[in-house]
Amino acid sequence: MDFSIIFLVQIIVTSLFCCLAAIFDVKTGIISNRLNLSLLIFGLISNLFLSVLSANIKYILCSIISMFVTYIITFLFWKLKIWGGGDVKLLTAIATVIPFGINLNFLNIYPQLSVYPFSFTVIINSILIAFPFLLIFTGYLILKNTMFNSNKDILFSFLNINSISLFLKLNLNKLILIKDLKEGMIINDYYFNNEKIAVLISDINGNLKVYKTKNNPDFNYYFKSQSAGGITAQDMYLLKIMNAQKIISNSISVKIGFPFAPAIFAGFLISVIYGDLMLLFIKKFFLVM
Repeated sequence: MDFSIIFLVQIIVTSLFCCLAAIFDVKTGIISNRLNLSLLIFGLISNLFLSVLSANIKYILCSIISMFVTYIITFLFWKLKIWGGGDVKLLTAIATVIPFGINLNFLNIYPQLSVYPFSFTVIINSILIAFPFLLIFTGYLILKNTMFNSNKDILFSFLNINSISLFLKLNLNKLILIKDLKEGMIINDYYFNNEKIAVLISDINGNLKVYKTKNNPDFNYYFKSQSAGGITAQDMYLLKIMNAQKIISNSISVKIGFPFAPAIFAGFLISVIYGDLMLLFIKKFFLVM
């Protein structure tokens, strides 16, 4: 039985959800949990439908295996602060809908398929696509700095590894009012001495974590976001309550996030049409050699 139409529907629905995720990520910095969950449920239902029609358990089985494997791998990347929790859920949902590469023969689409799950191809393509844009984004932040615009000679004196590292650290952060905090924002180090703050943060068990300072005579503690997932709704409300009670100051430093969902969307489309970019590059390189 030919399931090309069902595969096409899966691709179209996934493309639509990825597009919506990219829009939300750019506009708000957050990918809706409801959106990711809806796509994941669609993936399980559509692959269960395929298994029933074909009397073959492989579709739903591969869907479930791909879902768990992708979640574990992307969760590890989240722990390494490479991307946010919304990106983990989106990639997991994609893996559930399309567990392995598809050839759409009737559309004359023959992508370069890989031996690993389709979601890994999406991840690889997304990273390859995002890298140059991340460089441009970082370069823009550096070039717009008023100090360098006013004195070009200073710019060249800063072109060494240590200075660039320090400068990126300073320019990829911004100071905002506590009242303007939103769920998903990544909090930088906030130093304090009040032990009550440490107790309150530890009690909610969110994304904020308290650390003891080292070699800092002025402060005993500091807190910050544990991962690129940013603060939870509970973290956000706690910070606003502590600010209202004058326990913490009116402003806080947050990281300027790079929205990764657009790269996932582009990576997904390229994976469907062209396949695994890394394998294509390797294949082309060896053919040239």
